[in-house]
Amino acid sequence: MTEFEGVVPTLAQALNKRGYETLTPVQTAMLAPDLDGVDALVSAQTGSGKTVAFGLAIAPTLLGKKDKLGFAVAPAALVIAPTRELALQVKRELEWLYGEAGASIASCVGGMDMRTERRALEGGAHIVVGTPGRLRDHIERRSLNLEGLKAVVLDEADEMLDLGFRDELEFILGASPDDRRTLMFSATVPRSIANLAARYQRDAVRVAVASEQKQHSDIEYRGLVVAPPDTENAIINVLRYYEAKNAIVFCNTRATVNHMTARFNNRGFSVVALSGELSQNERTHALQAMRDGRARVCIATDVAARGIDLPNLELVVHADLPKNKESLLHRSGRTGRAGRKGVSVLIVPFRARNRTERLLRNANVGATWDSPPSAEEVLKRDNERFLSDPALTETLTEAEAGFAQDLLAQHSPEQIAGALVRMYRAGRSAPEELRPASSNERDEKPHNRKGFGDSVWFSLSIGFKQKAEARWMLPMLVKTGQLKKHEIGAIKVQQSVTYIEVAAGGVNRFMDAISPSMKLEKTITVTKLDGVPQVVTEARAQEPEGTKPYKSRKPKPPHRGKGPKKPYAGKPGGPASQRKKPKKPKNK
Repeated sequence: MTEFEGVVPTLAQALNKRGYETLTPVQTAMLAPDLDGVDALVSAQTGSGKTVAFGLAIAPTLLGKKDKLGFAVAPAALVIAPTRELALQVKRELEWLYGEAGASIASCVGGMDMRTERRALEGGAHIVVGTPGRLRDHIERRSLNLEGLKAVVLDEADEMLDLGFRDELEFILGASPDDRRTLMFSATVPRSIANLAARYQRDAVRVAVASEQKQHSDIEYRGLVVAPPDTENAIINVLRYYEAKNAIVFCNTRATVNHMTARFNNRGFSVVALSGELSQNERTHALQAMRDGRARVCIATDVAARGIDLPNLELVVHADLPKNKESLLHRSGRTGRAGRKGVSVLIVPFRARNRTERLLRNANVGATWDSPPSAEEVLKRDNERFLSDPALTETLTEAEAGFAQDLLAQHSPEQIAGALVRMYRAGRSAPEELRPASSNERDEKPHNRKGFGDSVWFSLSIGFKQKAEARWMLPMLVKTGQLKKHEIGAIKVQQSVTYIEVAAGGVNRFMDAISPSMKLEKTITVTKLDGVPQVVTEARAQEPEGTKPYKSRKPKPPHRGKGPKKPYAGKPGGPASQRKKPKKPKNK
């Protein structure tokens, strides 16, 4: 059993039971004798074990000389966190840390049943963990009594101010006893945090953990330069290359989260979404799916993923570039936690490289620059993983050896190995072919029909009913159908079907890409037609000779000749009637 100097005995038992052998720098710093019972402003990087750190720090304040806590008439400690996920995560950490001490811990977060929370508070809670808005609601409704409060902890204080919770924080701190102990934890300490500390803390000790000087030393940053149309394809190859147990893909908007979730689901990835439009129940289920292995990829916005902790998170992908250094560090800080290694990949359009390099310099982190993994590199990595699989070197059981002999009696070793390789690759999405990042997109613009040459028509089982649009079907045909843009002619979207024209030179490649299932994106059925669809024939028959039907006709420009202008034919009181008429010269 490891002895932890300065830790309350019952909490030391919990640490040993949890398998702790050493404490992190921030946890050790909070046990220093000069911090006993005083206020503190602590800055430490995300994922450094801050929850356990403040749990250990407030234990003497709550327990005194006792080993266990008695019945709680009113809460003795309050922990405030910026998001629901972080608050619930903090609650889970404190439950095992204070389990031997007999502590009762309640949560108060938005999106949960307030009546259930009120009953938990009435039943007696030693520690309350919550978000600013919900805590204020309980205080105003008199269901949360702060009179017996001995300690208040603000976790991710900088983020709470960024999210606009200043009024709620000031209300909660103002309603707390003046002699309480206040601990503020923040990844950064801007002026706003310093001002808040000066106002609500008493002679606070400033604690800057040594690891703060070396931001995210356990995270490998990689900048991958891509051609803008290949952003999603590059992410697919990155996910396939690393095959991480858990990965998060960060987007800037909810719409992008929804789009990528649908796209990656179609590609066979086990994906969950995490955005502000989801209910608390949906968000909880999404995170649980990541923790128990039912999902491996989470597509999320910044705010939704704030403070979540996934123990097996090995990869962070920035699909959209972070807006500032704080966002970069908070996103990347989801991995590389508590001594584990992680990778943070920035998908950088080639025109945004300089801006990204400035962002990395401002965040004081260095990145390795490269191109995204190619399809060949992904397949090579698959082969390496396959050859290093322990199953290939394990001793066979008697039953397995007998069946292996039966297989060898019926099939050659090469056939058995080939079948094994096919089964291994069957459950994995095929990697994408990527174009060079500096390619000139203007050279690949689709041509008009004039000079298009011989072509073949296909029908797709999607139309206006399924909200099909040519603007997103074109890149889908290029990516999934292995076509070049100049090989795609007309795209005619109808009510429940879409017709596409493919140049003769690309037909065989297109058929190979969709065979044998004859499907695009796993859900769209493709049918090769014998001739030109009737709707296209009728449309062409109505076109004047010499026109280019696939170029949008621009409206005629307004009259700019020297002749007389037509009078204004609009409603009375319109622009023409408002013009001042020239005055007639008076007759002398």
